[in-house]
Amino acid sequence: MIAAAKAWLKARWPALRLRVILFSVLLFAAALPGVGALFLRVYENTLVRQTEAELIAQGAAVAAAAANAWPGASPLNADNRTLPGYYAPEALTIDLRTSPILPDRPQPSPTALPAIDARRAGLAIAPVVAGTSRTTLASIRLLDAQGVVAIGRERGVAFGDLPEVRAALAGGTMTLLRANANYQRRYIAELLSRAAGIRVHHARPVVVNGRIVGALLLSRSPRGLFLGLYQDRGKILLGIGLIFLMLLGIAGLLSRAIARPIELLGLATREVAQGGGTVPAAPRTAAIEIQALYADFAEMAEAIEHRSRYLRDFAYAISHEFKTPLAGISGAIELLQDHHAEMSERDRRRFLANASADAERLALLVTRLLELARADMARPETEISTDVALALRPIADGYGSEQFRVDIDAPADLPPAVIAPGSIAAVVASLIENSRQAGATRATITLSAADDVIRLRVADDGPGIAAADRARVFEPFFTSRREAGGTGLGLPIARSLIESARGRLELADAAAGTALDILLPRAS
Repeated sequence: MIAAAKAWLKARWPALRLRVILFSVLLFAAALPGVGALFLRVYENTLVRQTEAELIAQGAAVAAAAANAWPGASPLNADNRTLPGYYAPEALTIDLRTSPILPDRPQPSPTALPAIDARRAGLAIAPVVAGTSRTTLASIRLLDAQGVVAIGRERGVAFGDLPEVRAALAGGTMTLLRANANYQRRYIAELLSRAAGIRVHHARPVVVNGRIVGALLLSRSPRGLFLGLYQDRGKILLGIGLIFLMLLGIAGLLSRAIARPIELLGLATREVAQGGGTVPAAPRTAAIEIQALYADFAEMAEAIEHRSRYLRDFAYAISHEFKTPLAGISGAIELLQDHHAEMSERDRRRFLANASADAERLALLVTRLLELARADMARPETEISTDVALALRPIADGYGSEQFRVDIDAPADLPPAVIAPGSIAAVVASLIENSRQAGATRATITLSAADDVIRLRVADDGPGIAAADRARVFEPFFTSRREAGGTGLGLPIARSLIESARGRLELADAAAGTALDILLPRAS
């Protein structure tokens, strides 16, 4: 079932640009706070808790005024503010997500007159209560020690059975949520609000001379969610505007740093694939990884161009090298076919010998070409470590003789190099063989370490390389010994083997004879 759903989705998934995906992700991230505030009621819960805080502040002020106006009360001493523990802020206790919503407060009939002291204190603070209610829209009632209302619309009504009143008369404070029986929905959007049909009720004691003489009962509907949003519309719109400005800025940055550079690189890729164009420099605003991608692509394009030129020149050289022996073989066959009867046995043998020599040269060329291909395709080995001096000892012993001397000059503390023993032995053997065939009588292999490379210099006392030929010695098929059977592939094969080990083979300057330097990476 999951596989079928994936297949259906893949078949209908639209092709999207990178900047569209980035903008969609950022837009979704920017919308998350607003969605959370609406559907998790974070903002609405804040409004309800703000109502509780306001009722606590109003209740504390009115309770202090009632205690001061209570008959027989001692004047409140403001100097007590310096005593430790004087300040006692009250923590908020209700939470719209976890606090239960109780039924609306019952409306019992009047039962008795409130206590005389409570009525006197109520008359004294009535202007304060009226002014506070008119401004804050809170319902404020003063109750005596039995829970009977002393001032307010329900004068004489007993609320002593309410849990918040019992808590206040016991010396504590309590805030709770009750349903509002008089609530009538005016907007369909109020269905999304949990606080639209509730009232916050708060009760606290009135303490006179250290004795609880009554209680205050306050209630008020919290500010509506949508009313709060409307009243705070400036701040909300400013926040939304800032979020979208930041979103546009980030989208522009991502476009400049990722999307735009990738588009330019794609265009350059198509132009290079068609055989033209160049890889442009990475934009300065591109991300570091994109700039590295530009550099890698430019290096790849240069390598492809180099390889294309190499293959083109190589194909031309192969056709030229193969044409001569093939022409000789074809000519010998044609002569033998046309004049076989008139030829002497000596001429026939001569033509056959020439054809055989040309065939052997073709076989040698094919063998050397396979060796060159293997050298070109060799992969670098980074974890190999070779004692170069030890690997070259058999080469010196094998080529050394009375007519040709091979010396190795290597320090005792020479570090190992990153190259396979067989590769370095094959290269040095090819160079020594070239020296011997050129007429040298001595070859010297000097090894040294410098910085992060191991240097091998192979020098001989032969006739050297002509100045006009020094620039071409590493070209495939270039040789000054063609009549002696040279293929011109020995040095190209040697260079490819050294480069496969991330090294270099270079022609060095020498006062006499020929000298070549092999630079190999030093093993760690």
